[in-house]
Amino acid sequence: MAVFSERIAIVFFLALLVCIADGQLSSTFYGKTCPNLQTVVRSAMTQAVNNEPRMGASMLRLFFHDCFVNGCDGSILLDDTATFTGEKNAGPNANSARGFDVIDTIKSNVEAACPSTVSCADILALAARDGVVLLGGPSWTVKLGRRDATTASQSAANNNLPSPASSLSQLKTAFANKNLNARDLTALSGAHTIGQARCVNFRSHIYNDANIDASFASQAQKNCPSSGGDNNLAPLDLQTPTAFDNAYYQNLVAQKGLLHSDQELFNNGTQDALVRQYSTNAAAFSRDFAAAMVKMGNLSPLTGSQGEIRLDCKKVN
Repeated sequence: MAVFSERIAIVFFLALLVCIADGQLSSTFYGKTCPNLQTVVRSAMTQAVNNEPRMGASMLRLFFHDCFVNGCDGSILLDDTATFTGEKNAGPNANSARGFDVIDTIKSNVEAACPSTVSCADILALAARDGVVLLGGPSWTVKLGRRDATTASQSAANNNLPSPASSLSQLKTAFANKNLNARDLTALSGAHTIGQARCVNFRSHIYNDANIDASFASQAQKNCPSSGGDNNLAPLDLQTPTAFDNAYYQNLVAQKGLLHSDQELFNNGTQDALVRQYSTNAAAFSRDFAAAMVKMGNLSPLTGSQGEIRLDCKKVN
């Protein structure tokens, strides 16, 4: 009996070591140390989205751009300093990544409730989820316990984030490099059911590509000249630009994707069938999107004694 008990103890200990080595996140990580965390974040996000519905999309994009560069570690939030070059001014982020002020507000509110306890990386993960929910999208359980990076990589941001000019093959490779499959890619691209894009990122598609509805291209060209107006904005989903729904996929089927990379998902390729499914089955899209967000949120988190809990999301302690 004693030997049996000893074996159980050893198995339990080994399982514990595996969990620690994996750095597994937990939905109850702050259950005792910051029990009102999610209420504090949701309250601030509700105010932010009410003030500007686009902020839901901005927060979602911020989280994606954080996770795809060395994991979900809050590195995108760090300002450049005289001795440190962060990710904010990398090509995919410069003049486009936004919502940093909202994160700062949430962090300030969280610090008031639970000082030196909750990471900026976790706040961003919760804010991204809440932004989706507040615009009518699905919810999911956010695993917590990430810690904040003390460094960032502009070069990784320039190299790891997919371009709006990407081909389907390039998109698949970029996502596969993060252990995300083609289904994850197609579901996560549905984030473009909200938010806006700059003219510089869709000009080539609306002027040069053949796989685009002619009237849609003509309409888009009115606010995006062939030269100049680089920062002019257009909604990624013309139908319901501030509602998180499956209209993005309906647009793709109708060849009304705003970005070249969007329309690549429905262009006589491997993802056509899934795009068609999502375009008529909102529940399937919501389910797959939520699952893919959880998967993306698990990308290389810093846990345990790694990293730190930043007191100010813009700078290391």
